[in-house]
Amino acid sequence: MGITNSNDLKRTPRFIVVEGPIGVGKTSLARRLATSLSGEVVLEQVDENPFLERFYRSGRNAALPAQLFFLFQRARQIEELRQSDLFATVRVADFHLAKDRLFAELNLDRQELELYDKISANLDVEPPVPDLVVYLQASVDALLGRIARRGIPYERMIDRRYLERLTEAYARYFHHYDEGPLLIVNASSIDPIHNEADYDALLQQILTTRGRSFFNPAAEISLA
Repeated sequence: MGITNSNDLKRTPRFIVVEGPIGVGKTSLARRLATSLSGEVVLEQVDENPFLERFYRSGRNAALPAQLFFLFQRARQIEELRQSDLFATVRVADFHLAKDRLFAELNLDRQELELYDKISANLDVEPPVPDLVVYLQASVDALLGRIARRGIPYERMIDRRYLERLTEAYARYFHHYDEGPLLIVNASSIDPIHNEADYDALLQQILTTRGRSFFNPAAEISLA
């Protein structure tokens, strides 16, 4: 589905960030939104991180290098965004720089976190504020199911407790998020990638969200 209505074009956010925990479907949704909005997709390059598989296998032994690799990678991507004309086209990203700190708090010990913060401060990255953040929520059971179905070998090492802590950290972060418009999506029972009705409904919600909004189709169906 593309956007053809001139009113839709006028109100389309120019910089959209799709966020959420591992397995929630943010990259697939970012790709599809960019296509619908005739925009450019900006993706975190997970496969480029040589420490990630080691982190999922051995935990803290590889947490710091994995975290720093992502920090440097995203800082580079954000700098490229800032040097380009950010508003020349719609851009849809599947990462928000602030989530790096969220993962750092979850994965690093105190001394490692202090080092991470010093390096982050020295990078002096000033990311552009998104016109809209789409935060995808899902139950841990749904996340585990999706991780199993997509079959990435090292992701199979992720345990339930880690996902529980991660989803709780995301919920706390976005509970206090006030940088700009935020759309919170209950993604447990919808499939906006393979179900056209789900995607169309979500896209319309994205186009009309101005402040803090919630999209929970399951609740609407239960009340019908």
